[in-house]
Amino acid sequence: MPSYPLSVAVVCMSNMNRSMEAHRILRRKGFRVRSFGAGSRVRLPGTARNLQMVYDFSTTYEEMRKDLARKDRERYNSNGILHILGRNERIKPRPERFQECRDRFDVIFTCEESVYDRVVEELWVREQETCQPVHVINVDMDDDTEDATLGAFLICELCERLQQADDLDDSLVEVLLAAERKTGKSFLHTVCFY
Repeated sequence: MPSYPLSVAVVCMSNMNRSMEAHRILRRKGFRVRSFGAGSRVRLPGTARNLQMVYDFSTTYEEMRKDLARKDRERYNSNGILHILGRNERIKPRPERFQECRDRFDVIFTCEESVYDRVVEELWVREQETCQPVHVINVDMDDDTEDATLGAFLICELCERLQQADDLDDSLVEVLLAAERKTGKSFLHTVCFY
């Protein structure tokens, strides 16, 4: 069993809902965790189905919350976006892009296949410095509050099982197969190197 807490990253497209819910739960369980987005900008539902509110990653959660409340408090309250932004503010100041982070993690969880592809591609193009392995695992979940919570608990359960394992590299496939049998979900997994 590792003598240190796993270092975990969770990545969704905008570092808004799924990655932040997992960040909240993992942090509460004592894991060293960071969360990220893999998109070029933060995208939130707009005032019409085909319109999005778009922010730079440098915009704080508080600035987004105030902007949306000013534009249409009732709408953004009823669709849960103001609540999500309030939760995010309590976790960290602003969203972060995975592509700009050079920290090393034991495991990186992604929340959809397109994000998994971006993360793996980013890791492959980086210059390898230490040859330290990082496991990238996709836990597919819809981008809504219910699925984000269920997905976050699943990620937390996987982290707890990996933390208890004698050897992360040797145990990971077994842990994922057990989770596949239990949930009926399949998980993309690859190993990259720093």
